[in-house]
Amino acid sequence: MNSRRQLLHLLADGQWHSGEALAGRLGLSRAAVWKQLGILRDQLGLNIHSVRGRGYKLPEKLELLDADRIRSLLANTSHDWISHIEIHDTITSTNSYLMEQASAVLQSGHVCLAERQSEGRGRRGRHWVSPFGSNIYLSLFWAYGLAPAALSGISLAAGLAVIRALRQLGVSDIGLKWPNDILCGDRKLAGLLLEVTGEQSGPSRVVLGLGMNVRLTEAEGESIDQPWVSLARVPGGEALSRNRIVAALLDNLVIVLSQFEEQGFNAMISEWRQYDLYDGKRVFLQLGAQQIEGIHRGVESSGALLLETAEGVRAYHGGEVSLRPA
Repeated sequence: MNSRRQLLHLLADGQWHSGEALAGRLGLSRAAVWKQLGILRDQLGLNIHSVRGRGYKLPEKLELLDADRIRSLLANTSHDWISHIEIHDTITSTNSYLMEQASAVLQSGHVCLAERQSEGRGRRGRHWVSPFGSNIYLSLFWAYGLAPAALSGISLAAGLAVIRALRQLGVSDIGLKWPNDILCGDRKLAGLLLEVTGEQSGPSRVVLGLGMNVRLTEAEGESIDQPWVSLARVPGGEALSRNRIVAALLDNLVIVLSQFEEQGFNAMISEWRQYDLYDGKRVFLQLGAQQIEGIHRGVESSGALLLETAEGVRAYHGGEVSLRPA
């Protein structure tokens, strides 16, 4: 563990630490400690309080992500599926990182996590707000023998895995919004971004990205351009460990992704509709500059949304399509 990571672990308790004590624990000079604190402020965006005579502290306690801890919390059946877990203090984007590595010899089940993203990405090119240590930024690599076209519906299946994981952890006041958002009420809790590459007839490589607000503050979420909620404000989610949440997500994602190759999304449609917050309701679909109003009539096995209008029921696929309640 490098000195910056050691310093993070020392400060993570949210207590005051004198410069002398930190220097002694790290085996560094006080000047070197001061320099490392500056790096934590500048590169990780951490707000470190400093008071003469008391030392340094973070505004509140942090639970840092820990690969060994996550592995210890995985279900026994998940260990064979998760090939590698790597954790970065800061990264441009966990999805971009794995997409760059995907052409190399990555095994299915390779997980990338970050405490902070400088260029986190959401669906349709949106920026995903990603402050240090507040949330979960997770990407998972998966290889399929299937052609990319056969993977339609996989983002909906992944959303169902997220719902299952949160319900197992005791969070029940949640639902799905087509195609890949997890909401509490009308507020966004988490979102999925799936990127697929491969030959026309297969095989395919999938990078599944998940961003989840866990302890996002109002100040950190100021720039988000839609209603959002943090897990800490959802009944059952107030005191959940980030490491435990990650383990539950991985347990459920590997089940869904492994089943998808054999069964596709068709076997999951009825369960998905149980959690679809807009099924049977009047909605708007935004297709570029065009807006279509109709009744949401569920989803197809391809993952397409079925919209009933005066002209009948028509299927719409994701991509540039966005759903809003009427």
